[in-house]
Amino acid sequence: MRIAYSTNAFTRTDLPSAVRAIADLGYDGVEILCDRPHWFPGEVSAAEAAALRGLLDEHGLAVSNLNANNANGYFDPPPPESVFEPALSNPDPAARGWRQRYTIEALRLAAAVGAPAVSVTSGRPRPGCAPQRALDHFVEALGPIGQAAADLGVRVGIEYEPGLLVERATEVVEVIARVGSPALGVNLDLGHSYLEGEQPEAVVGLLAGRIWNVHVEDIRRRKHFHLVPGEGDVPLERYLAALQATGYAGFLTVELYSYPEAPVEVGRRALAYLRSVLGS
Repeated sequence: MRIAYSTNAFTRTDLPSAVRAIADLGYDGVEILCDRPHWFPGEVSAAEAAALRGLLDEHGLAVSNLNANNANGYFDPPPPESVFEPALSNPDPAARGWRQRYTIEALRLAAAVGAPAVSVTSGRPRPGCAPQRALDHFVEALGPIGQAAADLGVRVGIEYEPGLLVERATEVVEVIARVGSPALGVNLDLGHSYLEGEQPEAVVGLLAGRIWNVHVEDIRRRKHFHLVPGEGDVPLERYLAALQATGYAGFLTVELYSYPEAPVEVGRRALAYLRSVLGS
């Protein structure tokens, strides 16, 4: 397993600077934030995508994933925190349609830089829309996205999270089965899984063969705040052992957006911990 670092830790700088910093730290790969101030799908030119791919090649970095979970740049002004809107489960067809187009454009960007996957979420439950109806919207919206992904040779990983419409592994499995696209799988966030009380071996076994990327962070006292791996209560070594046992050969992507003031320092500590666990 290779180790990447998400640029969502570097929201106080531009994307090329974030990539250079991640390369200097010694990571194998980078996850690209599909939101401002980095790449907002629909606003990235072919020349910009080609330039970034050249920068990645120059530094020997692969791309683990394009993180299209949030689109806060849609709002003016942006909200103070992530709202996951306009979501693919939004009851408004126009809002869902916008998010579909945004996600498909992210898939095109992923293909342009050789990223294997794009991550998405279901969004949160909304007042006035029953959860089952919202799930129907989500499944329907994912159909064209899965087809576009297959056409482009890219995959789509659903990231589940406490408090979202899809918040646990068993629910993701149901959505994947309903959509029926071979391009659809999971962006497995280990902290989210821990918060849901899932057992590492059981959840990795359930999702084996459909995990396109893994987000790694730590959590303490079950408070949803991303900590440096190895500095909280998540049984990360069990998760990593389970992933190795199932033959997972993708990226472990460190996600530490919670430290915008010190992305280099925490990135260095995270990499040292993961290398010690993996014996690399």
